[in-house]
Amino acid sequence: MNTANPTLADTMLRPRGPTARAIHGIHALFARIPEDAIKLLARVSLAVTFWTSGQTKVEGFVLDPIGWDIEFGMPHVSCTAIELFRSEYALPLIDPVLATYMAAIAEHVLPVLLLLGLATRLSAFSLLVMTLVIQVFVYPSAYPTHGLWAALLLYLMARGPGVISLDRLIARRHASKHLAHGQD
Repeated sequence: MNTANPTLADTMLRPRGPTARAIHGIHALFARIPEDAIKLLARVSLAVTFWTSGQTKVEGFVLDPIGWDIEFGMPHVSCTAIELFRSEYALPLIDPVLATYMAAIAEHVLPVLLLLGLATRLSAFSLLVMTLVIQVFVYPSAYPTHGLWAALLLYLMARGPGVISLDRLIARRHASKHLAHGQD
């Protein structure tokens, strides 16, 4: 900005008064929050949320990231989960047993991929579809929670996983391999 002869736009954008300068300073501080930290927090939070839900559908294998309970064994879908899909979750056009297995597998595989930052955008898309199914057919009144999940999933779909991810590592290796071979 030219301080000797400020333009009208420069003058209008300059915060006036101590309150405006304080608010401008706070905004500038917030703008310095690393986007990669936000992406990592989104991935971890969503992974824990969906993993925890998946754990309610299986028996024989417990890996609780919140309560730190660990129980290794052969996982299997619980009878309680199947009954929930027959009654409370009752999805149209899909067998309750198949739906239970699909949900249990998706809620264990996709969170791990999200946590690792591997196939992040595809995993986020898949979890978004699951969220929409839950919202429309299972818990329509839970839109505030599902809206938060959807916002984070859409953010990851649009912006990717960030630097702390296997996707980034793979992209770097792929780019360096092409550069080493003279390819663009």
